[in-house]
Order: sequence, then C-alpha cells, then structure tokens
Amino acid sequence: MPAQHTIPSYLTPHGLGPWGNYLEQIDRVTPHLGPLARWVETMKRPKRMLVVDVPIERDDGSVAHYEGYRVQHNLSRGPGKGGVRFHQDVTLSEVMALSAWMTVKNAAVNVPYGGAKGGIRVDPATLSPGELQRLTRRYTSEINIIIGPNKDIPAPDVNTNEQIMAWMMDTYSMNQGSTASGVVTGKPISLGGSLGRHDATGRGVFVVGCEAAASRGLDIAGARVAVQGFGNVGGVAARLFEAAGARIVAVQDHVSTVVRASGLDVAALQRHVQAHGSVAGFAEADEMHERARFWDTDCDILIPAALEQQITADNAGRIRAGIILEGANGPTTPAADDILHERGVLVVPDVIANAGGVTVSYFEWVQDFSSFFWTEEEINQRLTRIMREAYGAVSQLAHDKGMSLRTAAFLIACTRVLHAREMRGLYP
Repeated sequence: MPAQHTIPSYLTPHGLGPWGNYLEQIDRVTPHLGPLARWVETMKRPKRMLVVDVPIERDDGSVAHYEGYRVQHNLSRGPGKGGVRFHQDVTLSEVMALSAWMTVKNAAVNVPYGGAKGGIRVDPATLSPGELQRLTRRYTSEINIIIGPNKDIPAPDVNTNEQIMAWMMDTYSMNQGSTASGVVTGKPISLGGSLGRHDATGRGVFVVGCEAAASRGLDIAGARVAVQGFGNVGGVAARLFEAAGARIVAVQDHVSTVVRASGLDVAALQRHVQAHGSVAGFAEADEMHERARFWDTDCDILIPAALEQQITADNAGRIRAGIILEGANGPTTPAADDILHERGVLVVPDVIANAGGVTVSYFEWVQDFSSFFWTEEEINQRLTRIMREAYGAVSQLAHDKGMSLRTAAFLIACTRVLHAREMRGLYP
C-alpha cells in the first residue's frame, strides 16, 4: 500500500508549517529504513497532544487567557523530553515539529528519552514578574496530568529559564505532595540543577563544529564565524569559538546585526546586550540595517541559533560559509537543504549540533534520581565524548551511504526508535 501522508484534521495542506518540514524529512529517510519502514507512520503521528487554556489574573485585576500546548511525539525509548517556550508566535504545528525533532535528537545521541515539547502563545515581555509566575504555574497545573519524572520532563527553551523551571517544579511538587526535582531540567543549582547545563547547548555546537571543521581541513584558529541568535546557544558558541582562536565576524539578534571583519569582542558584546537588551548600538562594530544582508556575510562557519525556518530557498544560494552548524531547531527548510547540498556546503543538522542541551539535561535527571552530583569538569568531559561519538557515527554513515549528514542522523535515530517500537509491539 502507498504510504499515507499525515495531515491532521485541524491543519490544512497549506498550513503544516514546521510540521510539514519534519514530514518531508521523514519521507526522505523512509527509503533507507528497510523492513522497519513498516512502522514509519509511528514517526508521522504524535502520540499525544494537549491544548490548554491558561487564564491568569493580570495586575490590573483583568483576566487574560493564553493558549498553551504540550505535545508528546514518541515515548517508545523512554519518557518524553523537550523544552517549553513562551513566544507570541508559538503554534501547534511548531510544537508538534519541535517534539518530533526531540524524538530524533534524543535517539541520534542515544539518550533514553522520547520526544516532547511545550509552549504558550504569549510575549513574556508584556507580563510583569508576578504575571509571568502566575502564567507558568497555571500552565504547569494544566499539563500536570501528562508530565512527571518518569513520564515527560520539560526544560527551558525560547524565553524560559531556570526561574521558570523552578516555578514549574514547585507547582508540580505541591500537587504531588512531595518534592519532585526530576520533573524538569535546567533548574537552579540550589534545586538540583546540574553544573554545565547553562552552556551545554552552545558547547555541543562548538564540539561538533570542531569535528566538522577537521573533516574539511579547516583550522578553527583564524576561522571566520557568523552567528544568528546571541542567547544561551549562540552566545556560548561564539565565546567558545573565540577562545579557540576563531574570529566572530557577525552577530545578528532579534533587533539588529553587528559586523567586524577583524572579529568582535564577544565578552564586550555580551556586556552590551546585558545593558541594552540587544546587539544594536554596539560601538565597537559596524551595524547592518538590512537584516537580510546577514546571509551574505563572508565567513567559514555559519551558526543559525535563533528560530526555525531561517535558511530558505530564498537565501540559501547567498550563503558563503562552507560549514553550517544548526544551533536552533529546524532552521533550514528541505528546499534550502537541497540547494546547500548541491553547493557543497556541509550542514551539521540540529538533531546532532544542538543536542548538547538535552544530553546534559539527561545528566541532570540522572543526578537528581541518585542525589549524587558530578563536577563541571566531569560533565563537560562526558558531554564532549557523547557529542563526538554521535557526530562520528553520523559522519561515517553519511560517507558510507553517500547521503547528507541530516539523512544519516535521521536514519540512525529512526532505526533506534522504530526498532524499539517493533520490539515493544502493539498493546492490546
């Protein structure tokens, strides 16, 4: 029988968004799955989707309602794992795709989790600290029925941080009647958080970036790096590349783009952002006033570390970098992937490049269960080993099969997930 293409009833063929990109990625790997292709529809159908109303009382006494989501894409290999984002443009399609990419990411680096993701459609900048806390706690209460240390473990994502995780953990624990530190990761150290978690995603980008550069004969010392997004991922990756001798020649955030051919001072730029909220107005650099010109930056390594669907068929042909490290989730569309592949650009996919965060989240979860905590040096060593091994396996398969790194990563991940599904069987 021909494979069914999954279009949920509440989405139109023209409204799949990021979920449509994910489905196309699965279609591309399906011919390589062999007998396991029998189970591939498992990858195209989220196991569970929860849409919740999140009402809060505003400081002025009015009541505001926000829409929240928690999607569990696949739980065949373990409990769900994935972040929670607070953003005004969050959609169900986006959260579905992000949860699915978490399934692939966790399997690609072989941590024993399934994929999940959550979000609230809200601009947190419009809320006071009290309103933000009430929103977080109400959302946690609404999704309480499907999360838990052995069921689904949220973590920080766009516009969420360790304080949000602390409120989520406390709310869940109050409903359980006992402290459940393992219900979320990315917590403050004082509440069972892990050393190294803050830098983990950016560090993972750096580690696989060094491996990718070595495969192309590129010396990191002196390499030119452009970064889109200057938060926990892009900012940390930029700092580590700079420390290794690279030049950060361009940084773009949600407001502006700053460039300096001789290299930006990352520490000074981070201090500027802390003081002013953006890279805009950084005195030690030139400023681009046309955002689209960022993609024309003359560089060796490009790190898209902002939001999904940033590299498209419209700008892929303009990119000058020889290596792209996907620090964000889903930043490259399938059409752009094809263009970059034809041009010989090495794209290290998000499911490998930004897996450092979930890897150290796994370490945090393990430490919480054992109540025994590792040093930051131990964590960084274990993270580096896992990231290098995962990249090495994907790179070798890509070479052996003559496929892209993305298809190779999806093949490894889907094989692990679908084999688990096959071995577990169907109940009843």
